[in-house]
Amino acid sequence: MNHPHTIDMGTGTPASDTRGTTLALSPPAELRAHLDDRLTAAARAWLDQALDEAAANPGTHGPISVWELRLAEAGRRCRGEHADAARILILHAAARADPAALTRVYVQGTAAERRAVLHALPHLLSGPEALPLVEDALRTNDTRLLAAAVGPYAARHLDAHQWRHAVLKCLFTGVPVSEVAGLERRAHADAELARMLGDYAAERTAADRPVPADLYRVLALTESTPPQRDTDRPHGEEA
Repeated sequence: MNHPHTIDMGTGTPASDTRGTTLALSPPAELRAHLDDRLTAAARAWLDQALDEAAANPGTHGPISVWELRLAEAGRRCRGEHADAARILILHAAARADPAALTRVYVQGTAAERRAVLHALPHLLSGPEALPLVEDALRTNDTRLLAAAVGPYAARHLDAHQWRHAVLKCLFTGVPVSEVAGLERRAHADAELARMLGDYAAERTAADRPVPADLYRVLALTESTPPQRDTDRPHGEEA
């Protein structure tokens, strides 16, 4: 079965295998089509059941909901490279626009479950209610969690100070700046970001350490013409 929208979610090294923006920008129907093409029959059957359970029992119930258990199973049932997409679909079916449920999963979950929450935010919440989760992720050095944190939700809701420091954090940790949603739009004409980048480059040079190539890419964007389209929104969402 072929689908017009092909999602590139291949594997790579821990620093480069981030895929945060890809997952966060892909609508649920597209993620499901991607999984249907790649999962085994047994994994597809498990996902069908997990999504049905999540839709039938949304929100949180008692110490742990059945769909939260399915999030924990996703890595074993769907294999690592497909588990993030499966978790996002389960969250979409179960948490819907429930910040409390998303916060509970994030706080109590594994790193993989936290990534799924961050990937799902732009599809589930229009307001800044979940910013504390993004801020928490930005305090870590887990590159995959950082990549998930700088997706479309952060692009829409982080203030300028927080967003600049998120970009610097990506440079510090080796997360590709291509993962930063809305980078061109937000970096345009940002003199303070340019100053911070220049200071960081000077520090690296003084310490006889290489300056990340991505730094020069972002620095160039601070002087570029802004893009004509806002690309930090999930597919299908109106500005």
